[in-house]
Amino acid sequence: MAVSTSEQLCPYRLVLEHVTSRWGVLVLIELMDRPYRFGELRRAIGRVSEKMLIQTLQTLERDGLVHRDAKPVIPPRVDYSLTELGREAAERVRGLALWTHERMDAVQEARDAYDRAKAQDGVG
Repeated sequence: MAVSTSEQLCPYRLVLEHVTSRWGVLVLIELMDRPYRFGELRRAIGRVSEKMLIQTLQTLERDGLVHRDAKPVIPPRVDYSLTELGREAAERVRGLALWTHERMDAVQEARDAYDRAKAQDGVG
C-alpha cells in the first residue's frame, strides 16, 4: 500500500481520524466486550453498510488496533477482536463517548441558545 504525502507529514493525524471516525469509534467500543464475527458486528453497530464496515476494519487492522482471525473451516469464519493497542485506544474513545452521553443535555441547551440567537439575528 502506497504511503500518501499527508501520511508522511502527519501520521498521527491519520490514526486520530481512523480512531475517531464515525464507524471507527463504534467498532472500537463494540469490540471491547468480546470478539465478533463480521455479521454480528454489523448488526451490533447498526446502519453501517457492508462496504464501510469492511473499510473501517481494514483500516483499523492496518493501524494495529484490530486483529482479524480467519479460521480455515467451512463455511469460512472470521473473528475480529482488539489488539492490546486497540484496547488502549478503545478505552480512551469510550471515555469520550461516555462524556458525550453524560453532557448531552448541556450540549442541547447550547444548541438551542445558538439557534435562538441565529433566528433573532435573521429577523432583526
